[in-house]
Amino acid sequence: MCFPAYYAATTLHTVMYDYGELRRAWLKFLREFDMDTYTPPSMVPPGKALEAVDYKLYKWPGHGLSLKASSYQCVEGEYMMADEYDALIKDPSNFWLRVYMPRVFGALEPFPKLPVFTSWQEIVMMSFVPFGAPDVQAAFNALLEAGRESMKWMAAVADCRREALELGLPALSGGLAKAPFDTIGDTLRGTQGIFIDMYRQPDKLIEAMERITPLTIDSAVAAANGSGIPLITMPLHKGADGFMSEKQYETFYWPTLKKVVMGLINEGIVPILFAEGSYNRRLEIIKNLPRASVVWYFDQTDMGRAKEMLGDIACIMGNVPASLLMIGKPEEVKEHCRKLIETCGKGGGYILAGGASINEGNPDNLRAMIAAAKEYGVYK
Repeated sequence: MCFPAYYAATTLHTVMYDYGELRRAWLKFLREFDMDTYTPPSMVPPGKALEAVDYKLYKWPGHGLSLKASSYQCVEGEYMMADEYDALIKDPSNFWLRVYMPRVFGALEPFPKLPVFTSWQEIVMMSFVPFGAPDVQAAFNALLEAGRESMKWMAAVADCRREALELGLPALSGGLAKAPFDTIGDTLRGTQGIFIDMYRQPDKLIEAMERITPLTIDSAVAAANGSGIPLITMPLHKGADGFMSEKQYETFYWPTLKKVVMGLINEGIVPILFAEGSYNRRLEIIKNLPRASVVWYFDQTDMGRAKEMLGDIACIMGNVPASLLMIGKPEEVKEHCRKLIETCGKGGGYILAGGASINEGNPDNLRAMIAAAKEYGVYK
C-alpha cells in the first residue's frame, strides 16, 4: 500500500504531508514497473486534514507513531456503547453526526449540540441557535480546514490516476465497502464489543446490520458511479476462519454481506471480496453467489481448494505471501508465482496478486512476480 514511498526513498510521514512528494513517489513507481493495473495513493491519507479534525481512530507517523513508521494503525475502541443499538437503528445518520463523530473527531466534540435535522419544520429560527455557539463554529472551521487540505491531496492523487490511464493502466477498484458486521465491529463497537454482543444481544446486532445494509449498498454504488470504475473492493476483516465458527459466520456475517454483494451485482458492479486471513472453512458457504459476478481475493486460503470450489463460479485472486515479497529471494517469488498460476490459472479466472499489501521490501521481488505473470500466465 505504501511501497511506492519507500521505493522512491522517502517515507510515509513525508508523503502524508507533502503532496508533491506523494505525486513524485507514485509516478516513479508507475513508470518503473511494467504493471497491468495501477492503484493510486488514495489509501495514503492527508496528515494535515487528520490533524485538523483531531482524528482519534488512527495513529500515523509523527502522530502516535514514530516518524519512521511505515504504516498507519487503526485504534479500535467502543465508539458506540452496548446500549446504543436502538439509537443507531432508529436514525443512523443522526447517530453518526451527533454521537459517533464527536467521539472519533476531537474537533467535533460540540456536535451533540446540533439539532436533529429531521425535526426541522417551516419555523426554523430556533434551529439556527446552536450554530452560533463559538465551539460549534470552531468545529465547522476544523471541517473546512480538513476539506481545503483534502482538495490539495486529491489533486496529487488525481494526477497519478490520470497518468496511469494515459499509459493504459486501469485502476482495479472504484471505491471501498465493508461487510455490515465489520462496519459495526471495526467502526463502532470494536472487536471485543461486537463478539460480546453476539452472545448478549444477538437480535439487536442483526437488526443493526440489516439497518445499515442498504446504506452500505448506496454508498458503494455512489463511489463506483463517481469514479467511473464498476469495481468495489470489500476488505473482510472479521470473517476469517479463526474469528468465528461456521454457524456463527452463517448467522452473523454472511447474510448481510451477501445482501450487500447482491445489491452491488444488481447495479452492474463487480465486488472484489478481500478475504483476509484464511477462508478455508468458508468456501462451501461463499460459493452460493451468481456465476461470474464477483472476484474472491484470498490472503492465506488454500488456493488449490479455492480453485476447485469456486473456479467455475468466480474469479479468484491473490495468495502471494506478503512475507515472501518482503524478505524472500526473487527466484523464490517467481517459483511461488509459477505454482500459483499452474494451480489457479487453468481455464482462466485467476489474477496473480499479493496476499496482502506491502509497505517495504525488495523491488526485485515485485519485478520477479511481474516476470512470472508474463512468462507463465500465457494461454496455450
